[in-house]
Amino acid sequence: MEMKERGRCTRPAKRGRWSGIPLAGILLTGLLVLGAVPAALAGNGEDLKVRIRPDIPWVDVLTPEGKKVRIMRNQDPEHRLSGEWARTSRPCPPFCVQPMRPAEGVRTIGEIELLEMLEDPQALVIDSRTEEWYRGGTIPGAISIPYTEITDRLDELGCEPDFDGWDCSNARPVALFCNGIWCGQSPTAIRKMIAAGYPAERIRYYRGGMQVWRLLGLSVLDPVTGEVHQ
Repeated sequence: MEMKERGRCTRPAKRGRWSGIPLAGILLTGLLVLGAVPAALAGNGEDLKVRIRPDIPWVDVLTPEGKKVRIMRNQDPEHRLSGEWARTSRPCPPFCVQPMRPAEGVRTIGEIELLEMLEDPQALVIDSRTEEWYRGGTIPGAISIPYTEITDRLDELGCEPDFDGWDCSNARPVALFCNGIWCGQSPTAIRKMIAAGYPAERIRYYRGGMQVWRLLGLSVLDPVTGEVHQ
């Protein structure tokens, strides 16, 4: 399957210069949707109080469909998680605490490193959750490959089929995530990939997953509607 190449993400320059094209029509009301652009978002983000990092107010990424989406943090200091993402205790099995490293040679990363991979046009960020979870919201710029399908779709990651399975000598750098430190979907996918011949050193594991992503108030894409929520 032919993959759509994603462009490089853009960030505001440190000294007040915007280095990319602003995402047209962003409205911040706890929800980012198309509409009027507040002054804090129309410029270089200097007025934002809740930043990703002191020098990074936001990061713009492209979805697999080519739509530009802005990743930033919720600006309400009183915001709290609720519902499914506020739960602390799930039955184990299957919802067991995952190891820091799911397999030998795989590097575990955090949010800053994941954003850097979203910037890299050669890298892919993979939501390895099942379709039901994915449709409930994902990280902007990620592609959906459920862990149950990963070894059948390695051609989308740069591998080529051969008589013994897969030739992954040209495999792309990838980062996988699922629901959080209690979710075994991405660790399972990673181990399946390695068993199929994917180089472990080209795999990253975002262990925090959607729960920590949401805990930080980072933007979440609704893949059904295309809207971006905080």
